[in-house]
Amino acid sequence: MNKRKIINDPVYGFIHIPYDLVFDLIEHPWFQRLRRINQLGMTQYVYPGAHHTRFHHALGAMHLMTQTIDVLRSKGVDISEAEAEGVTVAILLHDIGHGPFSHALEHTLMPQHHESISLLMMERLNKQSSGALSLAIEIFKGEYSKQFLHQLVSSQLDMDRMDYLNRDSFYTGVAEGKIGYDRLIKMLDVVNDELVVEEKGIYSIEKFLIARRLMYWQVYLHKTVLSAEQMLIQTLTIAKQFASAGVALEVSRPLHYFLYNTHESGNLDDLIDQYTLLDDFDIVHFLKVSRERGPDLLRYFCDCLINRDLFKVDLRNEAFSDVDLEQIAQKVKQISRYRPDFEPYLMIRGSESNLQYDIRYNEIKVLRKDGSVLPFSEIADFPLQTVQKVKYFVCYPKN
Repeated sequence: MNKRKIINDPVYGFIHIPYDLVFDLIEHPWFQRLRRINQLGMTQYVYPGAHHTRFHHALGAMHLMTQTIDVLRSKGVDISEAEAEGVTVAILLHDIGHGPFSHALEHTLMPQHHESISLLMMERLNKQSSGALSLAIEIFKGEYSKQFLHQLVSSQLDMDRMDYLNRDSFYTGVAEGKIGYDRLIKMLDVVNDELVVEEKGIYSIEKFLIARRLMYWQVYLHKTVLSAEQMLIQTLTIAKQFASAGVALEVSRPLHYFLYNTHESGNLDDLIDQYTLLDDFDIVHFLKVSRERGPDLLRYFCDCLINRDLFKVDLRNEAFSDVDLEQIAQKVKQISRYRPDFEPYLMIRGSESNLQYDIRYNEIKVLRKDGSVLPFSEIADFPLQTVQKVKYFVCYPKN
């Protein structure tokens, strides 16, 4: 069977599957599950075109990795065929551990971060394939001798970020997120086992960083997206409370497992087996059924999410004062005066943050024409946002 297939991608055109192992992994049910995991969670409530999946993103990142390997090899960087396959597999599987609606429900159903779950799943896949993923796992964990390979998978200028910015910009229609990924890749090189960008690509780096900052506040942390995701988290939190109280909820078998179990000392293999059956469809089914037949509080939240009757969001640069919170609490009290038992759930508080560029960890390095290598922060001729920007929010019903 010919496994070197061609995939038609709307962002990059034709994508080639470079290795038989990559084809086998794409065909695996765990990877196919990514077709049912929305890349941008609830962002479709604001940008209707944002229906692309983690499956799309993983293939796109893999495509950029194959292009990067070709560029680096053309510049004399020593990358063996085994290393090329390993780093390609590492980027292909980097998001395989994402749960339903991507980041929206992270830590709600599973206590671990998606990257740690991805690693657990990769290790299971490695056993199933008689060790074929061993090198990919070393690269993914940053334990392989050639550190620049890990930087291609995870750094401040990796194939993951390049693809999601370009892809999310394409599907949302937000032009500010579009980056010159092709020029950036052409400018990559390796010096002393460290990924660098040639000096003539410095403006492409600037565009990349600006695009990332704009996409965070305009798309990923848009206040309406924030409201929808917080309401979804609240809905699952309420469902877990009913489940722990012994209330029978109508849910799929995988979701039942995560609502009715604590997972603190459970069987890890069983946990992964159930997790790999869980996707967006389980959550949407739960919302639709609970809207009709769930407890009243659950019905209220599910109805709001299904019909996009989203909470109002107050978003500020400073933390809310006690006076501000009391005023909002009074509004909530008036709204819930006929159902006082709803009141504790109708005011959702929290904060979100974004850091455009981190000078403390793994800075982007620039290769100057004289052969010296400097951190980007020492060369950039525009102000970098190197301090974490925090915004505080309170979500509550509109009326």
